[in-house]
Amino acid sequence: MGWYNAAGFIICVVVFLISFYLGGNINLYFNIPALLNIVSGVFGAALLSYPFARMKAAFYVARNSYTSELPSSDEIIKILLDLSVRSRRQGILSLEKMENQSISSFLKGALRLLVDNYSEHEIKDILSSEMYFFRERRGYNERVFRTLARSAPAFGLIASIIGLVGLLSGIGDTGIILRTIPIALMATLYGILLSNFVFLPIAECIHSKTRREILLQKLVLNGVLAIKLEVNSQKLEVRLLSFLTPSSRAANEINLKYIKKKYFRMQEKERAELGGKLQRSVLQT
Repeated sequence: MGWYNAAGFIICVVVFLISFYLGGNINLYFNIPALLNIVSGVFGAALLSYPFARMKAAFYVARNSYTSELPSSDEIIKILLDLSVRSRRQGILSLEKMENQSISSFLKGALRLLVDNYSEHEIKDILSSEMYFFRERRGYNERVFRTLARSAPAFGLIASIIGLVGLLSGIGDTGIILRTIPIALMATLYGILLSNFVFLPIAECIHSKTRREILLQKLVLNGVLAIKLEVNSQKLEVRLLSFLTPSSRAANEINLKYIKKKYFRMQEKERAELGGKLQRSVLQT
């Protein structure tokens, strides 16, 4: 989550709470029995639906979805173009030095396959399988929060019915009525809030981040296969830029020229150093 999102979320929560305060006595909106009814019911149903390890993994993934940042498509394209130029000038084995500098574990694994000389079909099969199972695992985690979101309003309604039953049993007793009416009303509110303000946004965040990661993985897959087939770097750039929006392509078109100049200067420097060594060895003899 970027700091814009965090700041906007905090502002929205503050305004949301102020709206409760302006509606009357804010203490009326806090009801512990109603909250306990919903939370116990929601998580009890979830524990019957999923193993504890799966729920723990889902909350871990949710935390990472908000705290970890993905590399941008621009960064991945720049790295792939750099790898392409390096492999054409210095050979595939030179990419082994780049493994530890990779900003993505998926890219690091793809480079290892390249250096180990796997065939094109083997690379495509292995990386496609990894992408498929990654998407499936994330889908399981997302489904946990969608299940919580579906059950929260239902348990809010159940808690409301419990409050109404208590209300009916205490007709004629003002004390019982005053204790049970807040449970009946607030339980429904809590259920809807938990569903639409907590669980559904978390599930959507996991889904959105998974889609972005899959897009980056497809970008890596296309780039690595092109490097394996020794596709011309210019053609690779055109292929990779198709993953970007039209407004982002212009800013990335200079990458390949810069990378080629960098490796050209490196080669010139290496030739100059080699020539100097040869000259010194001749003079010494």
